[in-house]
Amino acid sequence: MKLSLLLAAAGLVAIGEAQQKLKVMFLGDSITEITCWRPQVWTQLQAANLTGSIQLVGSMNSIGGSCQKPAGFDARHEGHSGYQAYDVARNNIAGWVRSTQPDVVNFMLGTNDVNIGKRNQQAILDAYTSILNSLRAANANVSVIIDKMIPTSWSDATIEGVNTQIPGWAAKYTTAQSPITVADCSRAAGMTNNMLQGDKVHPNSQGDAFIAKQIGPVLIKALNAKLGRA
Repeated sequence: MKLSLLLAAAGLVAIGEAQQKLKVMFLGDSITEITCWRPQVWTQLQAANLTGSIQLVGSMNSIGGSCQKPAGFDARHEGHSGYQAYDVARNNIAGWVRSTQPDVVNFMLGTNDVNIGKRNQQAILDAYTSILNSLRAANANVSVIIDKMIPTSWSDATIEGVNTQIPGWAAKYTTAQSPITVADCSRAAGMTNNMLQGDKVHPNSQGDAFIAKQIGPVLIKALNAKLGRA
């Protein structure tokens, strides 16, 4: 009887520890799903002694076959190749976050809205707002990191225009309870055509390193704030 009680107590402790981990979601399209910046961000999180305090969440665990994955890398994410912010907002995000209830969400969406959906700036920003509402409905205390989109090689005017408006969007909707911060992955921050693959849309190894450099410190700061280390 005593042994069973001890085992039960240990199980409850393990469950409690798991529940205390911050849930982190990487949300996006193929730039999140199949490129290699996520493992590089994970390495930054390891160096910051944060990987033991978090768990990544999402219905996907795919990643590019050429990516170097560090020991212990958590590949779960919610990046879906070909998906548009408009459709994610209308059809997907509420279900994705209802079950996972992430504490921190990093997202980069909009490239496919431009290249496939031919949507304008306002439609993309409206989709961001709808996504934000769904994130907050699942977890009122969610911290959100929105990434300025990486450029296309032809410097698409809509992508550049949305990137220009993202800081104002974040300032408008941020709250003390659910803060929004910006990770700048744009051409203005230093992303160049040499950092793109031959398709002129996805990052190459240089681009992956640049994206990780821009997102990692912002994510680390958000996690430390959640953990009371800031």
